Amino acid sequence: MKQLVYLGILGILLSSCLGDRTVDNIQPTSTFEERLVRDQEIIDAYLAENDITAEIEEPNGLRYVLHEQGTGESPDENSNVAVRYEGTLLDSTVFDASDSIAFSLENVIIGWRIGVPLLQEGGSITLYIPSVFAYDLASPGAPVPPSANLIFDIELLKVLE
Repeated sequence: MKQLVYLGILGILLSSCLGDRTVDNIQPTSTFEERLVRDQEIIDAYLAENDITAEIEEPNGLRYVLHEQGTGESPDENSNVAVRYEGTLLDSTVFDASDSIAFSLENVIIGWRIGVPLLQEGGSITLYIPSVFAYDLASPGAPVPPSANLIFDIELLKVLE
């Protein structure tokens, strides 16, 4: 009986020492809005440190730099598109890139569905995507950790039928 009491006390002590498990200081029970605000603060600090002036897409708060508007057709969030892109973490680690790939915007992260329709064919943009508009608390695999804010340089090559 004493052993069970000691094990119970040990369990309580260990759990209090471990505290709430977090991912990059984000409580798993935090709301979407709380995580979005935190992500935007991190991205805004990154932009300030790197002397980057970004636009803010309202109402969602996605930060972006439009390099070239383009002159062709503009996609919507359900369009099939061909793009050239490079994805990096805020520490400049490149985690994905393609010189030409086609897909439906319905099948990509929310940040792309918000940002790519800002372009017309031939246009280019840099998107600063909060983790909640990317993979949120999950990770698609190394080297992208959970709760990662992402940067994508995207050129819209063509809106496909």
